[in-house]
Amino acid sequence: IRLYGLVFMISMAFTNYDRQHSVGFSWTGFQAFGNVLSGDLAGTFFPVLGWTLIWAVAATATTFFFGVLLALLIESKGIKHKNLWRTIFVIVYAVPQFVSLLMMAQFLDYQGPLNTLLMNWGWISHPIHFIDNQASPLVARITVIVVNMWIGIPVSMLTSTAIIQNLPQDQIEAARIDGASPVQIFNHITFPQILFVMSPALIQQFIGNINNFNVIYLLTGGAPMNNNYNGAGSTDLLVTWLYNLTFGQEQRYNASAVLGILIFIISATFSLIAYRHTNAYKEG
Repeated sequence: IRLYGLVFMISMAFTNYDRQHSVGFSWTGFQAFGNVLSGDLAGTFFPVLGWTLIWAVAATATTFFFGVLLALLIESKGIKHKNLWRTIFVIVYAVPQFVSLLMMAQFLDYQGPLNTLLMNWGWISHPIHFIDNQASPLVARITVIVVNMWIGIPVSMLTSTAIIQNLPQDQIEAARIDGASPVQIFNHITFPQILFVMSPALIQQFIGNINNFNVIYLLTGGAPMNNNYNGAGSTDLLVTWLYNLTFGQEQRYNASAVLGILIFIISATFSLIAYRHTNAYKEG
């Protein structure tokens, strides 16, 4: 069944199958690819592709970096109740993602609790549009990255904690005896070993962020809408734009199939190139 669905989707990209041709559609070769790459959808495809890559890099880097810092902070000497702090952050991860995202969408609403608190504290004079259609594209994009940090940091923290607890303490003690500072120990011992272990997971996380449908769809729905785009908003990723083309008013199934193929090519190419350059692959 899965193979049939895959063949059907790929075949659809070479037809004129859309709302007007749902019955009696015909083969059109690479015409749908031309529409996406150089035709009427190109003005949407390339900007959305650029934002998708920026989002994937930012979402992966922020959750990894701050997850490592949080793990180091909790594992530092002198920090009491370490299990309690870990549990607090794990609770965020334990809550289903769609529940967290829907709650954050309400929290960030124009008339939501965040704007109310900021106004009551006198920090702002009027509510801020964070994620609705009147929001600035830059503000909305920064907002989704920050919210993704709230969801993703606990995962990186748990993985980093396990690695930190198994680091060779003799190397760290030898470095301290030689006069190395905590920053030097982190740069030359701790971080390289964390990166060595987590490189394959980071690649997987990057690909997952390229296809991270939930964060965008449940938080902003692609908003704010962009009049220069065809069926997409300023925060839409390729995967959410694919959804809009499929279930929106135009129902351009052939273009959606093309996007699915292109997303696979981009993801597979990056995965192969990135993984072959990791130390885990070279020493495997």
